[in-house]
Amino acid sequence: MSPDVPRDEPTPAAAPDAQASGLDRRAADLVQRLLAVGIDGLGPFDGAAEVARAAREAHPTTESAVHAVVRQHSRLIAGNGFVTGLGGLLTLPVALPANVFAFHVLAVRAVAAVAELRGHDTSRPEVRSTVLLTLVGADATDVLKSAGLPTGGRLTGLLTSRVPRPVLMLVNKGVGFRIIARFGTQGLLRLPQRALPVVGGVVGAGVDTVMFRRIAKAAEHALPPRTPEQLA
Repeated sequence: MSPDVPRDEPTPAAAPDAQASGLDRRAADLVQRLLAVGIDGLGPFDGAAEVARAAREAHPTTESAVHAVVRQHSRLIAGNGFVTGLGGLLTLPVALPANVFAFHVLAVRAVAAVAELRGHDTSRPEVRSTVLLTLVGADATDVLKSAGLPTGGRLTGLLTSRVPRPVLMLVNKGVGFRIIARFGTQGLLRLPQRALPVVGGVVGAGVDTVMFRRIAKAAEHALPPRTPEQLA
């Protein structure tokens, strides 16, 4: 009888639980960084409260200040130098390419500044989660439902609620999952920029601007001005 010949054993696939755990970590890391940089600021990158304060000082009404913040961030998002300007900050290891992460940092800061201008405290976890939810559009309702928070299609209920921290963590992580799924680790929507730096860059800037305007529109509905009774 011929001797047994050793055969190469196939490499076992990663266990589903391990894959899920890795995705959990990436989603949690992503939203933590978005909140920390976009709302709180980092180094020379002003946080949302500073942006709101500057807009309030420069404009006579709350809504004119809100529109100014949206215009300012539309220009920043359309610009080509943002990623380079932040340098090492955006090369931190996250679940998205640096240019996609930059877009979301700016969107978070703009929405959070709108929240501040309209009387909402962005240090509150419920407000921070609402800011994140504006990033995922129509998926926001599904995120809330999966966390056990049915909203009837509106996000405003979260602002005035006291939600347990573990539930808000589920909400935030759900946003992270959807951002990662939408853009992937390769940043597919940004590939034309790499292939055709001039034409692709113009197209990419236009796509980003349209996406940001949708987010800003969602923020207008999700973050209404606080009433005098709420401010009292």
